[in-house]
Amino acid sequence: MSPLKRKKLNKIRLKLDKLDNSLIKLIKQRTNLVNQVLKLKDKKKEIIDNKRIKIILKNIRKKSLANKIDPKITNRIWKNMIWSYIDYEKRNFKKK
Repeated sequence: MSPLKRKKLNKIRLKLDKLDNSLIKLIKQRTNLVNQVLKLKDKKKEIIDNKRIKIILKNIRKKSLANKIDPKITNRIWKNMIWSYIDYEKRNFKKK
């Protein structure tokens, strides 16, 4: 890789790092909201809502296409996020 390309690559990576820092803050906000939702659930079986998951993924696909983003990328990201939070909820569910 040429020195010019290396310099450009490093600039882009710095932007990616900055964006990652923003994403971490958003994930923290999302986690706080998930904690609020979890407190409202009475039974562990309420954690998974397949209808809601389907609606979310359908909406993400529409928004991805509208924003010219490969929907396979966003679908995979959201599925992983959803199932990660389901796991989180199961681990943190406190029976009342």
